[in-house]
Amino acid sequence: MNKIDFVITWVDSNDPAWQKEFKTYLPQNHCMNDIRTERYRNWDNLRYWFRGVEKFAPWVSKVHFVSCGQAPDWLNLNAPKLHFVKHSDYIPAEYLPTFSSRPIILNLHRIKELSEHFVIFDDDCFLIDKVEPERFFRKGLPCDMAAFNTISPIVPFAPKDYNNLCVINSSFKKHEMLRKNFWKWFSPQAGNKLLRTLFLLSWRNFTGFYSHHLPQGYLKSTLEEVWECHEEVMLRTTASRFRNITDVCPWVLRYWQLAKGNFVPLNVCRDGINILISEISLDKIVKIIERHKKKIICLSENDETPYEEAKEQINAAFQKILPEKSSFEK
Repeated sequence: MNKIDFVITWVDSNDPAWQKEFKTYLPQNHCMNDIRTERYRNWDNLRYWFRGVEKFAPWVSKVHFVSCGQAPDWLNLNAPKLHFVKHSDYIPAEYLPTFSSRPIILNLHRIKELSEHFVIFDDDCFLIDKVEPERFFRKGLPCDMAAFNTISPIVPFAPKDYNNLCVINSSFKKHEMLRKNFWKWFSPQAGNKLLRTLFLLSWRNFTGFYSHHLPQGYLKSTLEEVWECHEEVMLRTTASRFRNITDVCPWVLRYWQLAKGNFVPLNVCRDGINILISEISLDKIVKIIERHKKKIICLSENDETPYEEAKEQINAAFQKILPEKSSFEK
């Protein structure tokens, strides 16, 4: 395994042309679509993502920067490791423009230059300390932490979890999978989450999977296989320009790898942390970044996030640990 690529998706919601197109395609009755402001908000910290990759993961083969055609003015499109990918380069024209990350990610296998082994980053996930390739792949397989869970429908868009499970349960037999991959599902790497798996063993079908919100490794062949087996639901999701309750979401790809046993057990939460900014003090977030308390940090937001204040303090912390320009910058 000599090549591991990174993929990051991005949108500049401050772009007037994008805003106009967004309003043009937004359905008049959009109550069934997820169009929350924080899904598109620009934190102006993308340069620190690239600096972190260059400093802490210099082994990466290629970075696929995916957008609708937008790129920040400072981005060096001629950087040796950068592949600038427009949605129109790989998503069929009849499904564009799209304002949902789901078709953008579910169709990544159509990028010809994409390596078989790649890691998907959301643009709110940053490297803040050195990581090795073995953090994402071992023995040619993605590293992941397998544990069962249950669907908790506490938010309006929980149906995506139900839709994902319909795909998985129609393709895999839970207890047959457990017999084949017993030591992967009962690995000490799962830590106290083993209890979830034990308590949910008696259910015949998959009731859910523990999900982390950290960069995840994938096999390109996984996407091709899911499309081959479930083209109808994948096309339906691709046709949704905005998040819709009939969609599957990209986690179905991870669940597929888990159900098939195509992973190596690893406690991915040991060196990574997912923070909901509104639920933790900004001082604590700044310390985690500046003191490199974790290797990977994901900074999630909601409608209660103090956007301007958080943006200023968090970006200042990134600047402190990553002050030098990367080759991805002009």
